[in-house]
Amino acid sequence: MPTATPTPGPLLLTPADHTLILIDYQSQMAFATRSIDIIELRNNATLVAKAAAGFGVSTILTTVAEKTFSGPVFPELIEALPGAAALDRTSMNTWEDAAVIERVNAIGKGRIVLGGLWTSVCIVGPALSALDQGFEVYVITDACGDVSDEAHERAVERMVQAGARPITSLQYLLELQRDWARGATYDLTTGIARIHGGGYGLGIVYAKTMFGTGEGGH
Repeated sequence: MPTATPTPGPLLLTPADHTLILIDYQSQMAFATRSIDIIELRNNATLVAKAAAGFGVSTILTTVAEKTFSGPVFPELIEALPGAAALDRTSMNTWEDAAVIERVNAIGKGRIVLGGLWTSVCIVGPALSALDQGFEVYVITDACGDVSDEAHERAVERMVQAGARPITSLQYLLELQRDWARGATYDLTTGIARIHGGGYGLGIVYAKTMFGTGEGGH
C-alpha cells in the first residue's frame, strides 16, 4: 500500500512550470463560434488571462491574419495582458509558426497550456504537434470554442486520446492558487473569481458582505 504525504501531485500546474498560449481570440473567429456563448467565452478567456498575468505565468498571445481577415484580439485580453504584443501568423497551426516556436523555446518550459479559437483547428494543431515533440499539454476547454458542439467535442476527444489534459478556466485559476494560506495571491484570486467566477464569485461576495468571512478564514 502506498504511503500518503501532504504534498501536491506532479500533474498539478504551478505558475512557474508552464507556458500559456492564447490563440486567435479575434472577431472573425468569434463570429462563427457556436459551441459556447460568446459572452461566456470572453469571460472565461479574460479570467485565464488575468490569472496568468497575476501569477506571472509565461504567456504567448498569437493571432492569425490580424490585419487582413480575422481582426483584432478581444480588447479585454489586451487590457489583462499589458505589454503582451501578439505574434501574428499565416499558419492555422500555431506550432508551425517560427516566431511562436522561438518564443516557446526561449521560455523553455515543458508544459503547454492552450486556449483559443477554434478548438478543432487552431487548438488541435498545436496540441497534437507539441505532444508529438514531448511536451505535456493542457487545454482549457471552456476558453475554447468552435463552429458547432460536434466540432468542439470531437476536437477535445481527439486531443485527450492523444494525451492532452482538459481543464476549465476557473479550475486553472484555483489550481494556481491551490492554498488559501497563500496570502500574497489571495486577493488576486478571489478578486478575479468575484468578477468572472459566476455563482462561485457571487458566493465570495455574499460571504464577505453578510458574515465578513472568506476562503481560508480571510
